[in-house]
Amino acid sequence: MKKFLIAAIVLLAALPARAQLFGGEDVINNPNFDMQRFSWGYFLGFNTYDFDFDYKDYIQGSNQGKDFHVDRTIGFNVGLIGNMRLSDHLDLRLEPGVSFNRINFIFNKSDPTDSFREINSTFVHIPLLLKFSTTRINNFKPFVVGGVSTSLNLSSNENNPEDNSDGQFRMTTNNFYYEIGFGIDLYLYYFKFTPSIRGVFAINDEFVRDDTPVFNSDNIEKMSSRAVFINFTFQ
Repeated sequence: MKKFLIAAIVLLAALPARAQLFGGEDVINNPNFDMQRFSWGYFLGFNTYDFDFDYKDYIQGSNQGKDFHVDRTIGFNVGLIGNMRLSDHLDLRLEPGVSFNRINFIFNKSDPTDSFREINSTFVHIPLLLKFSTTRINNFKPFVVGGVSTSLNLSSNENNPEDNSDGQFRMTTNNFYYEIGFGIDLYLYYFKFTPSIRGVFAINDEFVRDDTPVFNSDNIEKMSSRAVFINFTFQ
């Protein structure tokens, strides 16, 4: 599914580029769009989340941590965009949104029934990003984007008195990330359409520990989430 979505973005970007570079198209859509100081829009998209583990004692060549299994699924993003033009090739963007996702997590593959946790997450995600663009070529303009973000995990269960012995996998509510990605602005007749792909990587430890023997977390130094966002923006 993820490969299909990436291929769709590449195809969407390649078709207008080929038409304009090799087809002799000279009709420029929205020629003054990027001259606006401020612009607004919204985005829809998909996501997939994973966990990354750091260990207190790492033994090279061991099976340490291989009992953990994460089954990634496809989630959904929706949100708004506020864009401030800083220069011809640099923009500052605020993209508050909501993302929904589910991770199927098994922390002991020798006992997959009792160690299975379905982790449903709803994030209020707020990135502040810098967008570096190339010079516009007819009706498209590639760019790279990077920045920092914070999120509020509404499904974290951080303050739930129940823990893994009761089947509750708990994560922190407030988290921080860095993000990096790329995309292409496509200037259509009535609006600007932008497919993009972005990696999102948590900075803080998101794992809420407990003292139950169900999940032996003594050797876990840090558990942080990471995600891939594929967004389609309309401005």
